[in-house]
Amino acid sequence: FTSYQKGVSPFVTFFGSIGIQGVDVIMNLVVLTAALSSLNAGLYSTGRILRSMSVAGSAPKFAQRMNKAGVPYGGIAITAGVSLLGVPLNYLVPSQAFEIVLNIASVGIIVTWATIVLCQIQLKRWADKGWLKRPSFRMFGAPYTGYLSLLFLLGVLVMVFIDSPLTLLVTLIAIALMVAGWYACRKRIHEIAEAREGFTGMSPVIANPTPIR
Repeated sequence: FTSYQKGVSPFVTFFGSIGIQGVDVIMNLVVLTAALSSLNAGLYSTGRILRSMSVAGSAPKFAQRMNKAGVPYGGIAITAGVSLLGVPLNYLVPSQAFEIVLNIASVGIIVTWATIVLCQIQLKRWADKGWLKRPSFRMFGAPYTGYLSLLFLLGVLVMVFIDSPLTLLVTLIAIALMVAGWYACRKRIHEIAEAREGFTGMSPVIANPTPIR
């Protein structure tokens, strides 16, 4: 820690200080390779998710496009385009860019888990009304443990917003865009859902009816 230098990778600083020639360069290459590998995996997986969403009507039709090798280049192109927004962000606020992106990602994870908990609570309500059968694997203490989980996630969210007011602004803008997007594509989503009702398959076009036993 006594050799820390601002703007220099701590990996490079550490391995450069142990006296072995070239280890710092090799370690820097390893870290960069790992980062690029993670980015590549994120691009591909997000591209697949966007394609699935597009088939269900929740994403632009362009995201459905695939090449002959089965690569969802439409979704990957959209993901890459959004990722490039980090370039002007790093140019405008280089000292805060990483923290801003990290906070926004944290908000996304919190909202995702909160949505899962809300779905579980709604499932419990429907089961109590007899609209569906509860699965054998059940959440302990439901729905009260679900409410406690939501309170915990809300507390974390508040702390994130207090620490970074800019994250709150970006989150509000993102919520507004998502609400607008829902109203823009909900008709298509409902049409596809109705076409798939009672069917199984990858999309309504090639859906296969569920076998009757």
